[in-house]
Amino acid sequence: MSEYMLSKDYFVQVIRDLIVLAEDRKEYFTDLDSAIGDGDHGINLSIGFREVNKNIEDWKGLSVRDFYNKVGTALLDKVGGSSGPLYGSFFMKFGLPIKTKGPDEGATFEEFIAMMEKGVEIIKKRGKSTTGEKTMLDTFVPAVETLRKEYEGGTPAKEAMEKAVEAGKAGLESTRNIVATKGRAMRLGERAIGHLDPGAASAAEILEVFYKDMPN
Repeated sequence: MSEYMLSKDYFVQVIRDLIVLAEDRKEYFTDLDSAIGDGDHGINLSIGFREVNKNIEDWKGLSVRDFYNKVGTALLDKVGGSSGPLYGSFFMKFGLPIKTKGPDEGATFEEFIAMMEKGVEIIKKRGKSTTGEKTMLDTFVPAVETLRKEYEGGTPAKEAMEKAVEAGKAGLESTRNIVATKGRAMRLGERAIGHLDPGAASAAEILEVFYKDMPN
């Protein structure tokens, strides 16, 4: 059986679809953030991905590693709040496990898992956070842990990613019952209970884009 590969086109298409997602879900993410935060999460993501959209045609000739570095840098430069540094760092570091492949090459699925792990690692480091603190990590960590466990256990690649998305959604749902210890939501104490974390919500939908764009 041939190895499951993700092409360069796949990685570019994911970003194209995230540009659309940031616009389509802007109000939803902002509404979530208005309940427990500054009310700017959706707006900030939209601003960041609009900047990416301005430059994507110039960047698409780069290697996957360099392309994602450009995406992350744009988000870091343009997006305020906590989401800019966190998502910016995620995408900047995302391509590192690919090493030195050419501009037209993609990645193996094992490399893709390592890319996800690298992104989550930098979010933990940059946010000085972990799971159980009502942040995007409550989505990302169980998703990425499930991804590796399923794939190493013999689950086919896209099915493993599907299970990862499901684990991420369960993690998102768990944030309803968490008292925030990071960000603006922490000032609400127990009043934040009952509300989804906006970062965890956007993380869940970002993971779903990575899944839906995967070839069968």
